[in-house]
Amino acid sequence: MPFFDYRAIDQTGRSVKGTLSAVNDVDLELRLKRMGLDLVTLAELSRQYAPQGRERVTRRDLVTFCIHMRYITRAGIPLLDGLRDLRDTMDKRGFRDVLTALLEDLEGGKVLSQALAAHPAVFGAVFVHSIKAGEQTGLLDTVFERLGESLKWQEEVASKAKRLMIYPAMVLVVVGAAILFLMIYLVPQVLTLVQTMGVALPLPTLILMAISNAMRSYWLIGLLLILAVGIGLPLWVRKSESGRDWWDRTQLRLPVIGPIVQKIVLSRFTNTLSMMYRSGVTVLDALRAGEMVAGNRVIASGIRRAGQQIADGRGLSESFQSLGLFPPLVIRMLRVGETTGALDEALDNVTVFYNQEVLDSIDSGLRILEPALTAILGLLLGGILVSVLLPVYDLIGNLPL
Repeated sequence: MPFFDYRAIDQTGRSVKGTLSAVNDVDLELRLKRMGLDLVTLAELSRQYAPQGRERVTRRDLVTFCIHMRYITRAGIPLLDGLRDLRDTMDKRGFRDVLTALLEDLEGGKVLSQALAAHPAVFGAVFVHSIKAGEQTGLLDTVFERLGESLKWQEEVASKAKRLMIYPAMVLVVVGAAILFLMIYLVPQVLTLVQTMGVALPLPTLILMAISNAMRSYWLIGLLLILAVGIGLPLWVRKSESGRDWWDRTQLRLPVIGPIVQKIVLSRFTNTLSMMYRSGVTVLDALRAGEMVAGNRVIASGIRRAGQQIADGRGLSESFQSLGLFPPLVIRMLRVGETTGALDEALDNVTVFYNQEVLDSIDSGLRILEPALTAILGLLLGGILVSVLLPVYDLIGNLPL
């Protein structure tokens, strides 16, 4: 079906704009009527148009959605009225179109989890499973509150992680450009001048000259290799199972970054497990949801194996301990939760601990990475300059007084 850009007015006379799929303009008008809107103008778009592709729905949009839905479910406001108010006040067009589709599905008889499941690119599997559990247990407001808190934490971690990566990237670009300039342009000129004066070159300078000559002679091959690795490696990681396995395993082994990644994954897993267990979902279903949300295939595979062992009759903490993937804190809290019958509270404690640990680890990583990177790059530049200046000092020392 084609998509239409439309402008309509609601029952209060307020103008509403959006995009909707329909068979034709008559069908569009009827669909808008069912949502309480009167069509004013329309424009047909391409049949290949996808509303979500125009403007990506961000994590912050989902936080706003969760906060709004928590208030309307807690206050007892009908979902249709609450969603309609949110849609009419939403500035971002892409998300407004998603909300329009949700309204239409709800008016067509679907429950909220079914309507959300129709938009997997916006509402992930864990989001939908959590809402479904909330519908079954009557705890939708609590589920929306916990989803909003989880999304806020993810946004904070993502913001800090960007800061962790931006500084090294900027330093590497600037210092890398300086090193290339020295090696390709300045070093050959200075050393050629020194050689013409008959000065014997020390070993560090000879090594530097060999590297400089190789960079000048084979720069095209080097550039092609860098491009091949820079383009081929991400493609291999995204497109192949072995590539994804390698990348997820490598992430966990990286210095500084590896422990942070592990804590993020564990916090996300324990938060999901706690939230779904408290909502009335069985342990095995909650583990399957935790496996989907983990984001790391190594740990997700461990969760899957633990689920298989639990299905075979082993205890929860015993199953996770046998894998050797999870820290003692997680095993200990799982055992406490099993013993006391308060597994959700024990998992909440782990989540709170790791949430803070992740933020502290990122801050610590920044404090370690900045001086370490500065020292390493300073040594590189210093080595280049010393190798260049050694024959110059020899030349000055041999000049007649």
